[in-house]
Amino acid sequence: MKALILAAGRGDRLSEFSNGHNKCMMRLFGKPLVQYSLENAVHAGVDEIVMVVGYQIEEIINVFGNRFDNVRIRYVVQNNAKGVVDAIDRSRAAIGDSDFMLFLADEIFRNPRHGEMLEKFHAESLFVVCGVVDEPDLNQIRKTYAVIQSEDQRVYRLIEKPRNPHNNIRGTGNCIFSSKIFDYIPWTPINQSRGEKELPDLIQCAIDDGHLVKSFWIGNDYININTADDILRVETTYQAKAEWVEDYTSVAL
Repeated sequence: MKALILAAGRGDRLSEFSNGHNKCMMRLFGKPLVQYSLENAVHAGVDEIVMVVGYQIEEIINVFGNRFDNVRIRYVVQNNAKGVVDAIDRSRAAIGDSDFMLFLADEIFRNPRHGEMLEKFHAESLFVVCGVVDEPDLNQIRKTYAVIQSEDQRVYRLIEKPRNPHNNIRGTGNCIFSSKIFDYIPWTPINQSRGEKELPDLIQCAIDDGHLVKSFWIGNDYININTADDILRVETTYQAKAEWVEDYTSVAL
């Protein structure tokens, strides 16, 4: 099992905090943001990390090098940021025929459960596991994707940035994929408003083709960091939880 960490985003909406650095290198609680994904990947037991980089490549490579906690890091370059699915497609050669665990470098959790999610993936021979969280604020679900599922967590429909979410299940970018997911990238439609292929639509192609996809509750206090408001939510939410915050400093480098 490999980890695929997407860290190519420039983070223009966070320029006042990032000071020209790659968004994933902003320091949260004393660590670069992407380090939380690296730690979660290693704790889950992956044997190799593939990191997709783009903006300020040298900064990331200089900090993390080619190994993290004795796990090899391989870098893939995405010069023109065209979204998550394009980044996955560019990693095809590095991933090879391995199943992989996807991480978005701008997402953080409290009490992440990636190791348990991996156990579910293998135990139930799933094609995809979508990491989800319980989200009482429907406006937050509108920022990512909604999940329509059965009582046994089998996913039937994913809706990117839904106008009217039908439940409190919020999809995240933390998912596990069969290596066969690459076969569905050519069939994934381009989102007309964004001009790129979206992660929920890629997974939906596999669902529509009959593959077994389930959701898994991935952790607490999930925040996808894209705007200044998200930074404030991080400070408010996590600073209050002292057992998680080991070395709080500030979000700015």
